[in-house]
Amino acid sequence: MGRSRYFAVQFFALAASSLAYAQSSGAGTTSLSVIGDTSSDYPSTTQGAATVTVSGTVTSFRPIFTVPAAADVGAVLLPNIQDPQAVDPQSICPGYTASDIVTTPSGFNATLTLAGAACNLYGTDIDTLTLSVEYQSSNRLHVEIVPTYIDASNTSQYILPNHLVYKPTVDTNGSLILMSDLTLTWSNNHTFGFTITRNSTGDVLFDTQGTKLVFENQFIEFGSPLPKNYNLYGLGETIHGLRLGNNFTKTIYAADSADPIDFNIYGSHPFYLDTRYYEIDSTSGNLTLVTNDQTNATGDYISYSHGVYLRNSHGQEILLRPQNITWRTLGGSIDLYFYAGPTQPDVTTAWETSAIGLPAMQQYFTFGYHQCRWGYKNWTELQEVVDNFEYFGIPLENIWTDIDYMNQYRDFENDQNTFPYPQGQQFLSQLHAGGRHYIPIVDSAIYIPNPMNASDAYPIFDRGNTTGAFMNNPDGSLYIGEVWPGYTVFPDWISGGAGQWWINELTTWHGDVPFDGIWIDMSEVSSFCIGSCGTDNVTMNPVHPGFSLPGEPGAVIYSYPENFNVTNATEAASASSASSIQAAAASSSAGPAPSSTTTPDYLRTIPTPGMRDVNHPPYVINNVQGDLAVHAMSPNATHADGTQDYDVHNLFGHQILNATYNALLNIFPSKRPFIIGRSTFSGSGIFAGHWGGDNFSQFLYMAFSIPQALSFSLFGIPMFGVDTCGFNNNSDEELCNRWMQLSAFFPFYRNHNVLSANSQEPYVWASVIDATKTAMDIRYQLLPYIYTLFYNAHTTGSTVMRALAWEFPNDPSLAAVDRQFMLGPSILITPVLTQGAVTVDGVFPGVGTGEVWYDWYTQAAVSATAGVNTTIDAPLGHIPVFVRGGYVLPTQQPALVTRDARDNPWGLIAALSATGLAEGSLYVDDGESLVPNATLQVSFTAASSTLQVSVQGSYKDTNALANVTLLGVASPVSTVTLNGANIPSSAINYNTTSKCLAITSLNNATSAGAWSANWTLAWS
Repeated sequence: MGRSRYFAVQFFALAASSLAYAQSSGAGTTSLSVIGDTSSDYPSTTQGAATVTVSGTVTSFRPIFTVPAAADVGAVLLPNIQDPQAVDPQSICPGYTASDIVTTPSGFNATLTLAGAACNLYGTDIDTLTLSVEYQSSNRLHVEIVPTYIDASNTSQYILPNHLVYKPTVDTNGSLILMSDLTLTWSNNHTFGFTITRNSTGDVLFDTQGTKLVFENQFIEFGSPLPKNYNLYGLGETIHGLRLGNNFTKTIYAADSADPIDFNIYGSHPFYLDTRYYEIDSTSGNLTLVTNDQTNATGDYISYSHGVYLRNSHGQEILLRPQNITWRTLGGSIDLYFYAGPTQPDVTTAWETSAIGLPAMQQYFTFGYHQCRWGYKNWTELQEVVDNFEYFGIPLENIWTDIDYMNQYRDFENDQNTFPYPQGQQFLSQLHAGGRHYIPIVDSAIYIPNPMNASDAYPIFDRGNTTGAFMNNPDGSLYIGEVWPGYTVFPDWISGGAGQWWINELTTWHGDVPFDGIWIDMSEVSSFCIGSCGTDNVTMNPVHPGFSLPGEPGAVIYSYPENFNVTNATEAASASSASSIQAAAASSSAGPAPSSTTTPDYLRTIPTPGMRDVNHPPYVINNVQGDLAVHAMSPNATHADGTQDYDVHNLFGHQILNATYNALLNIFPSKRPFIIGRSTFSGSGIFAGHWGGDNFSQFLYMAFSIPQALSFSLFGIPMFGVDTCGFNNNSDEELCNRWMQLSAFFPFYRNHNVLSANSQEPYVWASVIDATKTAMDIRYQLLPYIYTLFYNAHTTGSTVMRALAWEFPNDPSLAAVDRQFMLGPSILITPVLTQGAVTVDGVFPGVGTGEVWYDWYTQAAVSATAGVNTTIDAPLGHIPVFVRGGYVLPTQQPALVTRDARDNPWGLIAALSATGLAEGSLYVDDGESLVPNATLQVSFTAASSTLQVSVQGSYKDTNALANVTLLGVASPVSTVTLNGANIPSSAINYNTTSKCLAITSLNNATSAGAWSANWTLAWS
């Protein structure tokens, strides 16, 4: 669901009897004691009562208190980068001087001391630092700068421990310095600075010389020049183009916000890839750095890529300017890792294997289609959705529920009126029998029951509270925020009690609701009020958040995709009129707007020597929510070991995924856990996948889904998808038609939308049914290929979705291309991303150097010119898909569920290169085991009019081979043999127009199983 602050209320008035407090419940019926701040402006009780008649019985209840909207309004702040009064640290801070150099087997250490009087600009300067330089491997260089002395004067300086975020170490000692393609040099010229150089090219990759290092207890700054028109990628999570702009500030601070463009949202990934292109002189071989986007289609180029990772969990900003990068953090240390590459795959593999871990291998079923929405009312409605997919013949693998199923929006309890356990078990038994699966949402906050009302008991909280599972205030009392169910507490993943408590609760709940995976939401972590707003107000629970739910009066959804007024003029006019009336009513009730001439009274925090102001740090990052405590847990919320949220805020989402992974292993000890999470950190891919959050039903957001997915490929989270057709607002037929086809080629394929918006299941519109089935037919054929890509990602760190620039690294014209993408090395997707278009322009990389591309549908080679866009026909319902010559694709006949597809016959598509070559691979196992008992590795090689298949492994797959399709066979074929035996001529079809050779009816010849033994297919 991923509710943003804009759409952040679930409907609390389901039934008066289910949410009301009976007057007879009395007080003091639980032993809960809540202490803490008494400064709240909220009343401690709600006066008055009402009655309702239910089945002839009059019941008295009190109205639900609505938390004032002001509860989530923070201090008025002006980001430093926008503040005309802000002081540039480089203008007044002294920098440092290096001394006491000590050589180590893998590098050297040094002492850094302030080079002048402390500036104490955005915190307290640290007088003495320790520099460590390690050549950790032949392709990885580590630079770390930390305070030398941690004592009573600076104990708050947080150094990220290894047990929370893995810290790479030296691979081996010996000759790593000599082997490395990276060299670090340093000097005290003016002040200390260091330079990272690539030895093979002499290129400077990172250079802090000429700028001053600033290291304070709440502010760190360092920077480096960059080439003109640089190509940087990563630094997430933000809705932005794939290549980062050069006049852009990237904020990294996990935030619950509805996918605003260019601002920080859910995840934190302080890593970037830097790719530099060089033109090769045809005579001398000399390299000239390319510094503009105008390149020669016939020129000869080469690229070098490197990666930079800052292991730091604090809020931070990265200032990308025309010719430099400046990194600013709100604390911690400088813990930098430089990866030499020299290609994107080299960088990604090195980063994953050394620092963040290889992506989790997914179960096979997770690559089937997923259907969800906020607003499925009960088990019966879910069954109707499943039945509709069956009726229209659309594959459906997984059905999801949003918070609708919960008992008053409380984790690990179902609403027994709408989602009762007995009916749910019957529904899920039938669902599982049909080869389908169920994924429920689990939120990140835990309801705290009203101590004055015995009927409000919530044992799940009680068990967690007993084990010390929840966050505290600085005074040791429970930190009580507010989320969907009302006032809530938050798990303390650093404490000793939260992890096992989470495992126990998920395991217990699974006994009532046999789910197959978990969807983690609100994990930034989100809270709908500033600070511990519930400390003195728990006796009011449950309470209603202070903003309106989509569909409620004043929040009816009237928005549609771009140009809806053109395609649906009458409906658009009606919606526009109603929207205007709603806006006028809201404006009237809000009262007069403040004068535009009023100068805001910005809070500017002055540092106190030796102290930290974690709630309002002196340096103000450009956070999407402004105040760090808005719509989030307050920075001073405190863990059991004394660590404050300020220091580890960006890790909450990562830690809850870790805990959920362990819980699913407890439930399914031998199976790979399936988890989709909202907030992530570098390394979360070892536990879970990610969805793109609360996007909008617009063509713009459909287009942005591609660079978002490609960025998460870089971040080691290949299991990525977005809310197809859009989450917020109403979708329409054209957008959903296009988007259902595009998302069919994303690893995680789910349709999901907001409460009260128009239904957008693919069977709602006839044309979307057809478009969906067309794209799904291709996807499901390619599931063995996709599964193999994930196996490769899991074992080697390779990517699944790929930017064209990564697959064709020596073509600078591809550096910013993010409206097309590759699925693995073999499939090119060129979608329509613009409303009303019936054609799309796309490039066919490599055609100038002999690359061949085949149209998936016609099976013919594409005619294209190097360096220019080709206009491709793409009427509504058609997504252009192309197969790259030189590759062999394993396929399997589709079915409505993957269980049945796995039992269908195999196929092969061999797309020959210009020289008649092709290769490929296939990985097969049982599709679910964490450690498979048996596996199968199949390799395919086409050359000299033969296709050879080599099989290794003990996994038994008895499905026959049905057909082989060869693309790019230059001349007619009369004879085909399989292991020397002739194939009947009736099974051989050669198309003289497309140059496609189709060999069918191979089932009998391979009845023991397509991969039961090696074989050779030959044609002439």
